[in-house]
Amino acid sequence: MPRETARTSTSEPATPEKGARPVRARFGSSEVPASRATQDRIDIPEFAPNLEPEGEISPDRFLDRELSWLAFNARVLELAEDPNLYLLERVSFLSIFASNLDEFFMVRVAGLKRRIATGLAVPSPAGLSPMQVLEQIGDAAHRLQQRHARVYAEQIRPALAYEHIHLMHWEELDSQAKDQLSAMFAEKVFPILTPLAVDPAHPFPYISGLSLNLAVVVRNPVSDKELFARVKVPDQLPRLISIDGPRAGSVPGRVARFIALEEVIAVHLDQLFAGMEVLEHHTFRVTRNEDVEVEEDDAENLLQALEKELLRRRFGPPVRLEVTNDINPNIRALLIRELGVEESEVYSVPAPLDLRGLSVIAGIDRADLHYPKHVPHTSRHLNESETSKAANVFAAMRRRDILLHHPYDSFSTSVQAFLEQAAADPKVQAIKQTLYRTSGDSPIVDALIDAAESGKQVLALVEIKARFDEQANISWARKLEQAGVHVVYGIVGLKTHCKLSLVVRQEVDGLRRYCHIGTGNYHPRTARYYEDLGLLTSNEQVGEDLSKLFNQLSGYAPKSTFKRLLVAPRSVRSGLIDRIETEIRNAKAGIAARVQIKVNSMVDEAIIDSLYRASQAGVPVDVIVRGICSLRPGVPGLSENITVRSVLGRFLEHSRVFAFANAGDPVVYIGSADMMHRNLDRRVEALVQLTSGDDTSYVLDLLKRYMDPETASWHLDKQGDWTRHHLAEDGRNLEDVQSWLLASRSRQRSTSLR
Repeated sequence: MPRETARTSTSEPATPEKGARPVRARFGSSEVPASRATQDRIDIPEFAPNLEPEGEISPDRFLDRELSWLAFNARVLELAEDPNLYLLERVSFLSIFASNLDEFFMVRVAGLKRRIATGLAVPSPAGLSPMQVLEQIGDAAHRLQQRHARVYAEQIRPALAYEHIHLMHWEELDSQAKDQLSAMFAEKVFPILTPLAVDPAHPFPYISGLSLNLAVVVRNPVSDKELFARVKVPDQLPRLISIDGPRAGSVPGRVARFIALEEVIAVHLDQLFAGMEVLEHHTFRVTRNEDVEVEEDDAENLLQALEKELLRRRFGPPVRLEVTNDINPNIRALLIRELGVEESEVYSVPAPLDLRGLSVIAGIDRADLHYPKHVPHTSRHLNESETSKAANVFAAMRRRDILLHHPYDSFSTSVQAFLEQAAADPKVQAIKQTLYRTSGDSPIVDALIDAAESGKQVLALVEIKARFDEQANISWARKLEQAGVHVVYGIVGLKTHCKLSLVVRQEVDGLRRYCHIGTGNYHPRTARYYEDLGLLTSNEQVGEDLSKLFNQLSGYAPKSTFKRLLVAPRSVRSGLIDRIETEIRNAKAGIAARVQIKVNSMVDEAIIDSLYRASQAGVPVDVIVRGICSLRPGVPGLSENITVRSVLGRFLEHSRVFAFANAGDPVVYIGSADMMHRNLDRRVEALVQLTSGDDTSYVLDLLKRYMDPETASWHLDKQGDWTRHHLAEDGRNLEDVQSWLLASRSRQRSTSLR
């Protein structure tokens, strides 16, 4: 899932663009006290339509994408704050927030700083200068990180203690626990610690990104001289150590105590600095630029070039320094100087730092503190035969198109079974597959290897530039090559992000193509908690389209045209805008018109402007967005017919859907593309049009439920404020769409078994 941050900055708010006045964008829940709500606001320019006589729209019609992302992470934090959620799920959201924020700094903030430093940064589409964006990011992130720390200290830690799960400090432990931890330290921790001194003979050491460190001050009793040293907290050991054994936390009523590894190290520092007097210690953490850049046009071997770049990633410049708020000012100044960070890049929060480590607590097996267990069901269209243990996926696909909705429909008995059966079937001649992200023990990869070893033609398009999965994908690419799979890396200059499988099978009447097109990765583990759609089909047009697209990806076919697909970078943006323009014409003609879009991010200015035109023409526009949204809904004269909702919860909403009323004959696409420049211009993406009336109706009903006023969601207004709506006026909980879908699948399962 698809993690976040806080504040003590003294920088002045950015000056708004001419003609705009500063307003406040709320980052908190409507239930937060007024004082908190004020603290969690950020200055952004207020939008005024300002339509010129010539029809030009105001340039500040877009919300800033970086600030919108922080607002998304604030929504994640609101889930951690919600006392009505299961406790360990709240702990998980707290950990996810921290991880999300790390990635935001490593990629987005680092990229912005790099562009500013090289003079390449230009004003954002929202009208903010690069420095204004950076200042407002810092202002909002400081406040969010403080809020994050407060949620842990004031809500989560006490709530865990109530459930007998205790996050302890050393001084709170009894002598038996201390002796136990001291023995563990001597056996498992001390041998791998490396204290690094800083003096004229020892320069300040390199601090790796996201590592947790102890800044230690010691005194030499002979010379009475104070010295500085750094001790890295080993990241190969658990961050939180269970004092009472691995099963303690999973037994209700039984005490389970945990202590942070850095605390155990800190109380034993005298063993690391024998003969020295340990005066003080403080924890700190550095976030570095960890994005990778490979000039593919100049790289003869992309694999080798990327491996070199991954080594360089470890030494990227720092973009954030986190310290505990009780740090010695002299030590703080030393870290700032040696790391070369600005004062505004220092984030001072209460210990403990790096709350990603709470994932250990979130993983405790306490059924009463988690969402009820979910067992995905086999799609009813794959489960029509009760005479065999496993459905024949090819026979089912010949009967009809099969729309899958994960994780409600099982990934293992659908997509995974499709590829495993293809690998084992002697009638299958060829398998072609894209791999963007997959797991370390992927049955998908194993199936491709089995197919190649049995003599089938197997093509795997491995996207080795998938961010933060580069090294894993390089490993899988080599493993596939060694098994005889034809491995390619796509088109120079473009990431291959589309989710495609093509199986060619010899049948009585000739070769038949079987296809899968999805919105999510071929990743069995994430398929358990990512919400995604996928289409299994043996439709001849789709098979022909996928054959052309794979030829384009593995060979030379730049002029390919498609019948059922929209393919980026050539036709996704233009194809969707054409559809939106059709809705505009229909609305003007008094014919049924509507646009409904569900995506992770809505940023692309051309798409947004086309939606503004649709709104002005009277077309109702529904947008469901999980993360970033640069569109301003509800602006009179511009977007009063646009409604934006966001749904976050148990599963990560990941599907992309594009639906158009089309004068009463609805058109629906699903696929891999978000509405962002990178997806539409720098990636190979694919959307497929659904043709089954049942599948189209299912998706339209799904979108209707997401937008229903009785469904719990966040609402975006024209100023960029997100407001959570999860309680009805009478105080009852609004319906959770994910829980409804789980119950719906269970009802279907019960009916089918009768």
